[in-house]
This record gives sequence, C-alpha cells and structure tokens, in this order.
Amino acid sequence: MNTDTGMGRIVVGVDGSAASVEALTAAARIAGATGARVDAVACWSVPTALAVAYALGTVKLEDGARKVLDETMRQAFGERLPENVSALLVKGHPRQVLLEASEGAEMLVVGRRGRGGFPGLLLGSVSQACIAHARCPVLVTSQEAPPDGAAPGDSRGPR
Repeated sequence: MNTDTGMGRIVVGVDGSAASVEALTAAARIAGATGARVDAVACWSVPTALAVAYALGTVKLEDGARKVLDETMRQAFGERLPENVSALLVKGHPRQVLLEASEGAEMLVVGRRGRGGFPGLLLGSVSQACIAHARCPVLVTSQEAPPDGAAPGDSRGPR
C-alpha cells in the first residue's frame, strides 16, 4: 500500500453484464473509502471466423466494445464519471488481459458471472482464472439482491 497516495489501483473487469456493473460500483465504493483509483477494463478480440471481415474493415469490433464499456460506465455512475475512475479498452482475451492488469494492482474485482455461455456454473471461466492466477487479491461480486437493509455486497444483512 502506498501511504502517500492511498491504496493504489483497483482493476475491474467490465463486459456489460449486470455482474460487471456491480463489480464496478463495488470497486468505486472501496476506492472512495481508501483513496484508490479504479481502472475499469473492457476487452475485445477478433474471433477467427471474423478475421477476414475485420481485416477488410467491414466488422467494427472495437467500436462495439467501446459502446459496451461506455454503457456500463453510465449504468454504474450516470453521466458523471468519478475523477478516480478510468475506462480502458484493451485488445485481447479477458482472462489474459485481467491477469496482466492485476500485476501491481492492490485488488482485482470481477463479477461472479459475465456474458459467458454456461449460465448454470457458479463462477464464470474468467472469474475462476482470476481467482487462481491473479497477482493481487481478488474480490468476486454477486449480482444477487442483498437482504433488506444491507448494502450491496454485504451478505450479513441488517445490523
């Protein structure tokens, strides 16, 4: 922890899902309490099936990913982005990008499940990879509604 500037950097994986909105708001709450900054990281890549169309400029994958990132930021914060929050769009697979971003971070925050294709699983593959391989502590948020009187992310309920 850097005692001169606060906690440091919190990295958040963002994919446009409700879980990533919750992860982003949880990271912002922690950052507000600790003086950290938040890097909201969204990823994009070129699927093999679209490589030719992408190379010809007929598929705008980065533009779509930017729209998802911008919309997630709006859902979490409204029209006014906090000064300590940055939105980063990175080309690459989410697992690899987030693991690399965890280097030097104080914390990595991810949603329990994102936009993956296996809804019956408790954790998504990106969340599992982050838990297993991140180079900093990992907070996995759940998008389930908290008990009455509890703050989001607080499973203990009213006190």
